Amino acid sequence: TDAEVSTRKKTFAEVQTERLDQAERTVLIKCPSKLNEKKLLQYLSSHGNVKSHFFFENRGISALIEFSEKSSIASLQDAIGIPSASEHHVVPFKSRLFTFTLKNPVSQHVEDTPLHLSPQCHIPVKNLIEKLCLADSISSQMYILLDEYQLTEENIRLRFLACSLVRDFARAYFPDSTVKPFGSSVNTFGKLGSDVDMFLDFCDAGKCATKMKKGPFEMEYQMKRLPSERLATQRILSVIGDCLDNFGPGCANVQKILHARCPLVKFSHQPTGFQCDLSVSNSIAIRSSELLYIYGCLDSRVRALVFTIRCWARVHGLTNSAPGTWITNFSLTMMVMFFLQRRSPPIIPTLDQLKELADEKDKHIIGGYDCSFVSDLRKIKPTKNTETLDVLLAEFFEFFGNFDFRKNSLNLRKGKEVNKPESSPLYIWNPFEQDLNISKNVNQPQLEKFIAMARESAWILQKEDKTQQMINKEPWGLAALLIPFGKTSSKMRNRMKGIGSETIKSLLDSLKLNNANSQQKAVGK
Repeated sequence: TDAEVSTRKKTFAEVQTERLDQAERTVLIKCPSKLNEKKLLQYLSSHGNVKSHFFFENRGISALIEFSEKSSIASLQDAIGIPSASEHHVVPFKSRLFTFTLKNPVSQHVEDTPLHLSPQCHIPVKNLIEKLCLADSISSQMYILLDEYQLTEENIRLRFLACSLVRDFARAYFPDSTVKPFGSSVNTFGKLGSDVDMFLDFCDAGKCATKMKKGPFEMEYQMKRLPSERLATQRILSVIGDCLDNFGPGCANVQKILHARCPLVKFSHQPTGFQCDLSVSNSIAIRSSELLYIYGCLDSRVRALVFTIRCWARVHGLTNSAPGTWITNFSLTMMVMFFLQRRSPPIIPTLDQLKELADEKDKHIIGGYDCSFVSDLRKIKPTKNTETLDVLLAEFFEFFGNFDFRKNSLNLRKGKEVNKPESSPLYIWNPFEQDLNISKNVNQPQLEKFIAMARESAWILQKEDKTQQMINKEPWGLAALLIPFGKTSSKMRNRMKGIGSETIKSLLDSLKLNNANSQQKAVGK
């Protein structure tokens, strides 16, 4: 029943289905600057009940409008005209993106109450630090950071709408296709301002199989056959990419990157303000998104710690939005998960434990890999661990500051260290494709920089005199960790004893370099 679903935590699939349905009943309107909210809603209501709406700033004011019924959109579209082709000729593709202007702007009074605009990006790090200094514990600092950075309800709706608008194009060729977000937009670890990863999905194979059982004939479509799945993916993305480029309102900078390991189309979706990456269904990536969704829902400390560590890593230049030899956010998130599995008692279960709880409908074998794990959160026993985030943050730095990376790898299926299968500096087992290392890109200097920063941070938290710092109005706790550590001090050098001296020089150079960049980058992101 609906009531039962709303009281328990929803499964990943339920959330996806609900959000995609909501997005199909949604339109986006570019509004005039002097807008009377009441008048707008009054007009829209003549086409059907408006279930929810919000305004946001994106090159002017925009409104996201969710109707109760999908038919209201068709009714509204009937009343909307095509732009007059005086200066430009238009591509007559009718989407769910509209522009409203006032017919006689002069007579309309500006509304007394200004519109409430939903923020779509997070505050700069320096403003965050000021907020953190006012908190009363490291725990509350971490929840403040989470609150400032996590995706808002409104931002999530915009993400699903962007997918739904792309799906309208895909359906011109593939009527039963869907476009769904994956990765940080849906795994509960997404940060305001992050890209939208979306994939194109075709008819559910399961649904087709049950229909075919009836009747005396084996029946199938005649379809174009190609030598490989990869080629089919490339062709489909190439055509959809051209479509977005040629006909998509507000789709700019379309780049087709078809020869990548995972072919994709990158584009900027101006009406929602997102950078988007479109690929074709990748079942393993979706399983990873769901696994993280489960971990994120199990305990509020999980997300608070991940957001904190990722922000810390960004400030110190340990992560970077450009691909390279840096630790990725995904690897960092998995390191936090591993750490939480290693606590006593564990805060989150291992993947093997989640697999044991799986029932028939949770069974997923993808390309020979077993990707099964429980989807119903109620079956997972809550942890008995009561450690505060203050403790966990310090222990995280302590744990990885002293971890034997030379010998050990991180295995989240078993929730323990195992001998490295090969010599990459940082080895984190891909939870599903068991022969892959998700941090294969990380080189030795980057890993050693991470270790040095973790040790420095553990030391800062240990020696700190909070009361004194608060009296002196100095940043304390988490705030002190989000300020780039000055030129490497002698203390820092001592703590780096035992780290291979050949990399110390390159490490110190990169620290100096990064120090200047990272403050800028963190503030700019």
